[in-house]
Amino acid sequence: MKKSVLMVCLGNICRSPLAEGILKNKVDTSNVFVDSAGTAGYHIGNAPDPRSIAVAKKYGMDISQQRCRKFTPSDFDSFDMIYAMDESNYNNIVRLATTADDISKVKLLLEESDSAETEVPDPYYGEHDGFEMVYHLIDSACAKIAAKLEINYGR
Repeated sequence: MKKSVLMVCLGNICRSPLAEGILKNKVDTSNVFVDSAGTAGYHIGNAPDPRSIAVAKKYGMDISQQRCRKFTPSDFDSFDMIYAMDESNYNNIVRLATTADDISKVKLLLEESDSAETEVPDPYYGEHDGFEMVYHLIDSACAKIAAKLEINYGR
């Protein structure tokens, strides 16, 4: 059975598109569906931030065709795992949950990494080096998620 993973940040323009691209690059996409969304609708229909596109390209991924969308309550039915980039987005997602099962699907992304960090910082108002640092935080967590998916669900 195909598994599904949703990556969520505020605008779906910086962190979650990177997380979507990174995880897609680490899993067999015929067995795992990966998508991303934002808790706010600021950028619906837009491509990811050019700085996210650039850092993804630097590591061999093209995320330029992704389009921003807003998280909806129906995402609880569509996804097995929902990863929030920070506590604020985690809380925004959980507020939309209607069941304990919905809430059980939601985790902070960095719960899946060995990082001392607990949240993926939003690089939107910073410089390119912030996107680079965010890339590495997300990459580490996605490596663990991919390994978990392979072990639990097979490739």
